Amino acid sequence: MTSSPSKNAPHLPPSSAGPHLGSPRSLGRLRQQKSAHQLSSNYSALNGPSLISQQRQQQRITGITQNTPIPPPPVPAIPSPQKHIRARSNSDAVVPHPVNVGPSLKRIQVPKKPVDPKDELRSLIRHGPRGDMPDALQSLRHWILVDGLEADNDGMSDLRIYVWLILLNSPPLPTDIYLNLIRRGPSPAYAKIRNDTHRTLMTNVLFQRRVRENSIIRLLNAVAWKLYDAKSDRLTDSGRITNASNDLGSPELQHASPAIKHAKGASTATNEGSEAGGSEPGIYVQGMNVLCAPFLYTCRTEPQAFIAFYHFITRECPGYIRGAMDGVHKGVALVERCLTVADSRLSAYLTSKGVSAQIYAFASVLTMSACTPPLPEVLLLWDFLFAYGSHLNILCICSQLMMMREELLADPSPGKLLRSFPPLQAKEIIALTVNLVRKIPSDLYEELVHHAE
Repeated sequence: MTSSPSKNAPHLPPSSAGPHLGSPRSLGRLRQQKSAHQLSSNYSALNGPSLISQQRQQQRITGITQNTPIPPPPVPAIPSPQKHIRARSNSDAVVPHPVNVGPSLKRIQVPKKPVDPKDELRSLIRHGPRGDMPDALQSLRHWILVDGLEADNDGMSDLRIYVWLILLNSPPLPTDIYLNLIRRGPSPAYAKIRNDTHRTLMTNVLFQRRVRENSIIRLLNAVAWKLYDAKSDRLTDSGRITNASNDLGSPELQHASPAIKHAKGASTATNEGSEAGGSEPGIYVQGMNVLCAPFLYTCRTEPQAFIAFYHFITRECPGYIRGAMDGVHKGVALVERCLTVADSRLSAYLTSKGVSAQIYAFASVLTMSACTPPLPEVLLLWDFLFAYGSHLNILCICSQLMMMREELLADPSPGKLLRSFPPLQAKEIIALTVNLVRKIPSDLYEELVHHAE
């Protein structure tokens, strides 16, 4: 049995590689190292390791390779000690005369950064006007006329829908109200709506890429139910029962099924479509699908488009959605009268060629010029119409004719050119329309304002 290494290992004496700690020679070296360490401690952070650390590194390297000469480690330069001098106090400093003060001592006036119009408009929409409401609305209208709303190449602007809602005085609509209208199913005008929706701006790539036909169907069907309820309320108020109405219409109609409602009022509702006449507003007329298209393209959600479109057709142009569309026919007649005032020669030439406004202006009057591409220019034109009144669309049509004046006068058959208007140029049309307003007599302008009522 072998013994363990710990028991048989010889006792090693203290190493003689270095001097004993108790000798005077070792104490002297210790004091030297301590002194060197104190001198270099203040510069270790800037000039690398301390002197004692460098000596220890040199000893370790020397113990490994004795034959390799090692250069001495670099010693950081120690600056000469400076005498402490008391700094001058402020009490005995010489104060310069204000006249002799240099530019560096004068207070520099930093110019104020100009306010970004977009930020100012965002603040107006988010926090409301700071002063009077009429003044704020006037500033907003002037803003649209002079600067315009900022938008991308597709006509998209994150502020446009909120500006439209303000100008149309449309309050926020709870989403549940719109969903309740959708849940009621097909309206009495559903078949006529489906006949028109697939033709809505069918050649416009921007619109077809962003808006689906299902959205158009839902929106028009919800508007039809809303107009249907309003019609039923008027019939009830003038007859036997008087009911209080809310956003969904009559309380009786809110809880009734679509079949009961259809049986109750189909005799009046379906007879006032795009073909029939009458002075009562219909629930759907041809052309409403094109009128709602810019709202769906601009709005963030369908409820936003619904409330904006509903307030637009019921407040700005209710005469356009009547069964006989008498407001549209009045507008077409006003196009010829206003063109006679604006450009009598062009008006007389078109009349002599048998080209009437009923041929070339009917679609533009009915759709507020939304039938003429491109869509981004339509949105710019609608900004102007919502700001200063949709009745100015009549003068905008006259402005488009005046922009084609030379071509029309030079063509022996101007009716061919007017089968479709050239692409919209909103800024040029708006500029001509503003100048044209001054030429219109007061009585004629009064008819313009009230023709769509």
